[in-house]
Amino acid sequence: MLPCARRLDEAIALDYPGAASMRAEIISIGTEILLGEILDTNAQYIASRLPALGIDLHWMTQVGDNLDRLSEALRRAWERSDLILATGGLGPTEDDLTREAIAAVLDEPLSVDGEMEAKLRAFFASRGIAMPERNVKQANLIPSCRPIPNPRGTAPGWWVERDGRILVAMPGPPVEMERMWEKEVAPRLTEMAAGGVIVSRTLKTVGIGEGTVDEMVSPLLASANPRLAVYAKADGVHVRITAKAASREEAQRLIAPMEEEARGILGKTIWGADDETLEATVGSMLRERGLSVATMESCTGGLLASTITDVAGSSSYFKGGFVAYTAEMKIALGVDEELVRRHGVVSQEVARDMARAVRERLGVDYGIGITGVAGPEPLEDKPVGTIHIALDDGRGSQAISYTFAQSRAAIKRRAVTTALFVLRRALLAR
Repeated sequence: MLPCARRLDEAIALDYPGAASMRAEIISIGTEILLGEILDTNAQYIASRLPALGIDLHWMTQVGDNLDRLSEALRRAWERSDLILATGGLGPTEDDLTREAIAAVLDEPLSVDGEMEAKLRAFFASRGIAMPERNVKQANLIPSCRPIPNPRGTAPGWWVERDGRILVAMPGPPVEMERMWEKEVAPRLTEMAAGGVIVSRTLKTVGIGEGTVDEMVSPLLASANPRLAVYAKADGVHVRITAKAASREEAQRLIAPMEEEARGILGKTIWGADDETLEATVGSMLRERGLSVATMESCTGGLLASTITDVAGSSSYFKGGFVAYTAEMKIALGVDEELVRRHGVVSQEVARDMARAVRERLGVDYGIGITGVAGPEPLEDKPVGTIHIALDDGRGSQAISYTFAQSRAAIKRRAVTTALFVLRRALLAR
């Protein structure tokens, strides 16, 4: 059985008249990936860049540092794919086996390349360090391989062409892999790719569920090119429109009428598109209206303030925030002590008063208060995931309460996202 493989062609392989694009496969190598010690960000990075080259990604595989299993994964990829993009396993240690596995699959001998060895020794010498002899293995090549320069590390990449196929092996560290991709690999693939380009446009919605969105846009789902798909994400439900054509401009022309139809159906539920973030979108709305906001947070521990200030220029509308983690701190900042005593710190009443208190204390247009139970233990007989979020604008307050029983980190992130949605709704209604 092939380790950890899954098909992606249903999601991204689109056809148009005359298309003849490469079938690509990504292989992520490293036992630390299988153990969950690191995230496979390399595969995500590469996958996100293939559509612009018109390359269809059909398979992704994760495999550990085992010569037999790695050889099996590479052999299967060589049999079914035109382009194999591997990351990891090019280091100098005994468990770095990518070179050995490729050599075994292609039945070609490994030998030390004198020029590569000299470059490696010069790399270490320039840093005043004697090169460990173990690093000599990084100068190993097979006859079909051309080394790919790696100025950010000691592991050169491999570019192998044979039997009408291409295999590219890149280092595992993202800083090395990304530089190699951008400067060496992508330009070569651009010259070779003849399958046109794949372009996507993502519309981001809020306030309606995935099933409802799917029903609303159902008249558009039958189209094959462009193709529309619906996904539930942390910041709402996304609608992705993807087209394949001979050029980016032609693909965008295919997308435009479908995007117009989708916008007409979804209306104000759409809050952004593509790489836009919710915090940046809400920040732009505040800036355009000349309005300001401040926060008082309990269970989120300042995460809302941190998220708002991730946006450059946020000082023009965000005046400050308090992390009021205890009842005493809330009261000291102006929350009514009687409300705390009567309803408890985890209550909608206290969230409303937190929003009022911070608005008045910092003299802003909007105050936001968040209180709840992030876990892992219940508080005041309130279950883990209980969240109360309130917004006060001086004319009154609005609040939302819910229970989202997941991990502590997920509860906090969900509360922040919801608070930003509440603020956006208020701004739209103003």
